Amino acid sequence: MTSPPRSLCLSRWLPLLAIVLLAGCTIAKPRTDDPLEKVNRKVYAFNDSLDKAIIRPVAVGYRKVTNEPVRNSISDFFTNIHMPITIANNLLQARPKQAVEGTGRFLVNLTLGVGGFFDPASKLGMPLNETDFGITLARWGVPDGDFLILPFFGPTTMRDVWQLPVDGYFFDPLSYFERDHHFGYGQYYLPQVLYLVTLRSQFIDAESFLKSAYDPYAFMRDAYRQQRLYRLYDGHVPDSVIEQMQGLDNKDFDPDQLLDQQHQWENKHPNQGQNGSGSRQ
Repeated sequence: MTSPPRSLCLSRWLPLLAIVLLAGCTIAKPRTDDPLEKVNRKVYAFNDSLDKAIIRPVAVGYRKVTNEPVRNSISDFFTNIHMPITIANNLLQARPKQAVEGTGRFLVNLTLGVGGFFDPASKLGMPLNETDFGITLARWGVPDGDFLILPFFGPTTMRDVWQLPVDGYFFDPLSYFERDHHFGYGQYYLPQVLYLVTLRSQFIDAESFLKSAYDPYAFMRDAYRQQRLYRLYDGHVPDSVIEQMQGLDNKDFDPDQLLDQQHQWENKHPNQGQNGSGSRQ
């Protein structure tokens, strides 16, 4: 049995390609609702308890046994080793210029930066612009979907959650390292564990903002959404999108009502502000 001509196969894919390209012309509006809030708050409480019991103490201990230059070098290493994720997704987003820039930054830090433990690329004026598969889907018009809090992983959305299996399995060099090495006690997971501890230790300096928020869950949710928009629009978020996120595009928006809701929450949680003023490690 002979295979169909290549031109015929290509003609079958052209309509689908056209649809994909047209879909990529529009970025879906950001979601501001939270239909899964009840469940999300329970998972958030679980993650917060786990963090206080295990993750934060480990991160605090990590900061005590390392100095800032060492922590910066380890952070630079993980930032650089994850650059293939950005490079691959820039190609998927049809952004070859950004992919070339990311490749150059990766190679410079890999060589001149001694395996990525230093960041000469930034000193040479090569900016760090990270992206992922969630942003790739967004650029092709896939909407946010519901906001989610995942156990152990934290905030995401129905769209962004796909970066975990796609980026984590196909594009992350550390995942290839884990699959290609088989030690008796799972030592190949140590780089990922160190990476998570590094991320958590960086957050210690900023966690007072979260603890002092009148509603830490809402603060975290909104901060996540704003950070994703910042990355999606390369730091230049349109005013119309910002207004929508803040509810200013809604003709029924009432800032006094929002302030009253905040006061009601503070009255129900009188000690919340004091709990966020603890000493910083």
